[in-house]
Amino acid sequence: MSGVLYGVGLGPGDPDLMTFKAHRLISGARVVAYPALAGAPSFARAIAAGVIAPGAREIVMDVPMTPERAPAQAAYDLGAAQIAQALEAGDDVICLCEGDPFFYGSFMYLYARLSDRFEVEIVPGVTSVTACAARAGMPLCARNERLTVLPGPLPEAELRGRIEGAESVVIMKVGRHLAKIRGVIEGLGLMSRAVYVERASLPEEVVCPLSEAPEAAPYFSMILLTKGADPWL
Repeated sequence: MSGVLYGVGLGPGDPDLMTFKAHRLISGARVVAYPALAGAPSFARAIAAGVIAPGAREIVMDVPMTPERAPAQAAYDLGAAQIAQALEAGDDVICLCEGDPFFYGSFMYLYARLSDRFEVEIVPGVTSVTACAARAGMPLCARNERLTVLPGPLPEAELRGRIEGAESVVIMKVGRHLAKIRGVIEGLGLMSRAVYVERASLPEEVVCPLSEAPEAAPYFSMILLTKGADPWL
C-alpha cells in the first residue's frame, strides 16, 4: 500500500496558529517535506521545528526565487520524485506549507504532479490575509461586500484599475513592489484607508498606516485597503 501525502498548512508564522490536526500529523511523521529558498533556511520548517520528531527523514526542496519559471519547476519535479519514492515505500509524507496549501501555496505544484498517483489530503491553515487583518484590527468585508486579492507584481495600470473597481482590497507579495503600489494608492486618494503589515504574527511584526511604511518591504508583507464608511460600526 502506498503512503498518503498530506499538504499541511502551518499558518503565517506563529507556531501557536497551527491547527491541532497539523500538530498531530507533524509530530507523528516519519517523513517530512518542505520548500526552502535555495541556500537559505526553510521558513516552513522554522514554524514547525518544535513539533518535528527526532529521527524523522526530511526532504528539502530548494526552490530558487527567480522570474523565470523553469528553475522552480525543476525543483518541484525533483521534490515530487523524492516524495513519490517515500510514498511508494509505504510511508506517509507530511509536506509543510506556510499559510494555507491552496492559497498562493507552493504545495499546489506538488499536488499537480502527484495527486493522480497517490492519495492526497489537504489540511488547511490560517492564511496570511486573515492573520494580517487580525493583527491590524481591520475587518475586511461585511454583508454583501466583495474582497479583492491582488498580487503586488501586477503592472501599475492593472493595479490601479482593479483597486478602482473594488470595495475591500488585499495586496500580497508587496516586497520590491512597495513603491509602485504606494504610488498607485496615493494617486487614487486612498492613503488614509490603507494599512501596511509585514511578518504578521512574528516577533519582528510591523503594523502601521501605509503612509508610515518603510521604504523597503520584505516578501512577507501585505497592504490592506477598505473604502467608504466602516460597515461594521
